[in-house]
Amino acid sequence: MDRSASDPLVSTAWLADHLEAPDVRIVDASWFLPTAERDPRAEYAAAHIPGAVFFDIDEIADTDTPLPHMLPSSVKFASRVQKLGLGDGVRIVVYDSSGILGAARVWWTFRVMGHEDVVVLDGGLPRWLAEGRPVDDRLPSPQPRHFTPRLAGDLVCDLAQMRRTVETGRAQIIDARPAGRFTGETPEPRAGLRSGHMPGAVNIPGGSVFAEDGLMKSAEQLAALFAAAGLDLKKPIVTTCGSGITASLLALALARLGRSRTMVYDGSWSEWGGRDDTPVVTGP
Repeated sequence: MDRSASDPLVSTAWLADHLEAPDVRIVDASWFLPTAERDPRAEYAAAHIPGAVFFDIDEIADTDTPLPHMLPSSVKFASRVQKLGLGDGVRIVVYDSSGILGAARVWWTFRVMGHEDVVVLDGGLPRWLAEGRPVDDRLPSPQPRHFTPRLAGDLVCDLAQMRRTVETGRAQIIDARPAGRFTGETPEPRAGLRSGHMPGAVNIPGGSVFAEDGLMKSAEQLAALFAAAGLDLKKPIVTTCGSGITASLLALALARLGRSRTMVYDGSWSEWGGRDDTPVVTGP
């Protein structure tokens, strides 16, 4: 896949050709559920794409809330990414060790903070390694770069907006959690959360946006996936999941279809399912 102006993804071949480009910065955004018992920072230190810096999703976040990795303030975000050498005037390429997961969240976060020149590596580190491309264990020393935050509130849905969406049906809700968690048949991996989903939501599990080779499906295949779920891509959409990670993956898939301004419910089920004053339904 060649890089086009409208596609939010780039291929491993494209990145290999641009590893030394002066205006390209590479970010490792690997993240795992606590139940995975994996340390993404340690794995990054052991092997990462040459020149990549590590973006800690759980630390570059609002750490004053009990909810996991909520969006940080623009001041904290700018402070952290500047030290990573990520700022104005560069193209940011984000990848992770799952294929695409944490990378989608970081792609969305940069765009919320006003940096639009950000793309995701299709297939991520697994694809890069499978093709025998180079990795490094040397930690880079990036030159700080100024980052100018320009908050894009149209990409973020908060609890109050989500309540209104559920009540009025003014936007379509897509839940990216696995089917069992959506229906309530499978318990949530985080303690203290109710099971089920928001009234009116449809379920498109995050994994369904990938083809058998681990790359994201083509625009045509993605359009068919969303159409089969009964969605109208011309109408407003809000994506949600367990904690805002996989919801960002659906937003990335929608961006591949030209829907670049999809809202993500930041608190997602960690917030909605953890309250006793939000409506929850079970079943399909």
